[in-house]
Amino acid sequence: MSETRGLVAHHFDDAEQQHMSSYLGMWIFLATEVMFLGGLFAAFAVYRYSYAEAFREASRHLYASLGALNTAVLLCSSLTMALAVRAAALGRRGWLVGLLAATMLLGLGFLGIKATEYYLDFQEHLVPLRGFGFAYEGADPRRAQLFFDFYFAMTGLHALHMLIAIGWVGVVALLAWRGRFSAAYSTPVEVAGLFWHFVDIVWVFLFPVLYLVG
Repeated sequence: MSETRGLVAHHFDDAEQQHMSSYLGMWIFLATEVMFLGGLFAAFAVYRYSYAEAFREASRHLYASLGALNTAVLLCSSLTMALAVRAAALGRRGWLVGLLAATMLLGLGFLGIKATEYYLDFQEHLVPLRGFGFAYEGADPRRAQLFFDFYFAMTGLHALHMLIAIGWVGVVALLAWRGRFSAAYSTPVEVAGLFWHFVDIVWVFLFPVLYLVG
């Protein structure tokens, strides 16, 4: 208890209550994220059912190989994040900092691959925004554009979440390097890990929904 006394906020009775409150708050936040993103998935499913052939054809213009590579990258990042949480629980500061840094690098790698894919989409005139010269050569350009609207909206929101997750993990890594965590107190690492895994899980759903429509 003496190790955590100075880290317990004044409005909590003890470290355990603070820990459980942090977890509860994070799960409530993730529930709101699920409802928000779930609405996008539901809307996509409705249009996917209504315009099945157009969506299948449009999906073939995506780079499934890059999507699969990004899936592997994020699965590796989930592993390093889980190991970081374990290192924090064991009080292994050096391992914790190293694993958090590896998690960040994998996240940045994911964004780099995604940026490359966006660039290729731009080169092929598949960005459905005014001024980007959307030019689809398939059989149903109007409905294909709807598919790409969903694609860029959903992957763009995911990329934004990934950017936030990288920043969050970076702050936690800095605090870990300064010795703020120990085996008795590692709640911020665990909470950051929950958000990171959530972002990874969202991609695990996005990949088949968008890239494997056909």
